[in-house]
Amino acid sequence: MVGIHLGPNLTGRVIDVKHVAILAKVCIVTTMQDVAEQAGVSSKTVSRVFNDDPHVTEETRTKVRAAMKELNYVPNMLARTFRAGRASVIGIAVPDIGDPFFAAIIRAVDQVAQEHGMAIVVTSLGSDASRERQIIEALLRRQVNGLIVAPIDADQSYLARWLEHLPVVFIDREPTNLSADSFVEDDRGGAREATAHLLERGHERIAFMGDSDHIITTKLRIAGYRDALVDAGLTPDDDLIAMGAGTRAAEIISELLRLPSPPTAIFSSNARTSLGVFPALQSLGRTDIALVSFGDFPMASALQPSVTVLDQNPERLGRAASERLFARINDPDRQLERRNVLAVNLIERASSASPQKATKP
Repeated sequence: MVGIHLGPNLTGRVIDVKHVAILAKVCIVTTMQDVAEQAGVSSKTVSRVFNDDPHVTEETRTKVRAAMKELNYVPNMLARTFRAGRASVIGIAVPDIGDPFFAAIIRAVDQVAQEHGMAIVVTSLGSDASRERQIIEALLRRQVNGLIVAPIDADQSYLARWLEHLPVVFIDREPTNLSADSFVEDDRGGAREATAHLLERGHERIAFMGDSDHIITTKLRIAGYRDALVDAGLTPDDDLIAMGAGTRAAEIISELLRLPSPPTAIFSSNARTSLGVFPALQSLGRTDIALVSFGDFPMASALQPSVTVLDQNPERLGRAASERLFARINDPDRQLERRNVLAVNLIERASSASPQKATKP
């Protein structure tokens, strides 16, 4: 291998000749002051434009953006990483780091990062979609060399300028108004299979319970649920679709059971919801209500009754996304499929029994 040594701060690191061009681009840094001089403004104004400060006139904004584009300007965290010889870092942003599904993804990403000699920095986006951009851009300024993100907002176009300088891979949810790599599960197909599974066991009144229908994954799973009902010749009943189950599971189930024709089964939209639905059914003494969860969760197989799940395999998802990220870091121009959909597998357990086989405690 032909390589180049980078000096005492990067002792022992050798970069393949195919990476020299990339390194050269990184080390020739355009500063904020360069942009300011090109546009005829102050460095502070350049900073305000980059951060979309509304107190900048459109004329000034246009001049600064033109200078940024001409000089290929981006905050030089990556360049400083190379010059200082500090450890490389991958950023990962998920809605909730305490969610078992996302926790498993984080572990998988961390393992792959370690295999590549890198560390990870993790942030939680929470549930307020309006804060997504602020949180992610704060993360991007922490000298990360790439980003894996499960978005919560309805628009990721703000990341377009970052994509020119570092790789971003979306996980679990595809980006909107942005072309980027994504790794998602077959949400619609999986929900269709889960609902069909309950229909095959004689359940016709099947409730759908989720936490929020503003999230694209929930929308797709509702669509798959409806698909299966229509396939079976049934008319979907909106009274059986309930949101907010993450915090109000027992209350919602009680309301569903008071319907003139109550459900005999529940399809839970995600593991987080299932962690509320299962104990709620237990507390109401209604273990005769069948349950299927989109997403496995700790102890699901050991509960009584054990819970039928669609296994999303978050470890596989996290590994696939992080391996793609490193592929982009090593070869940004490589031609790879942008959208990647991974299958989910139904694991049948006791909770999806037929109505006539289910018994109350």
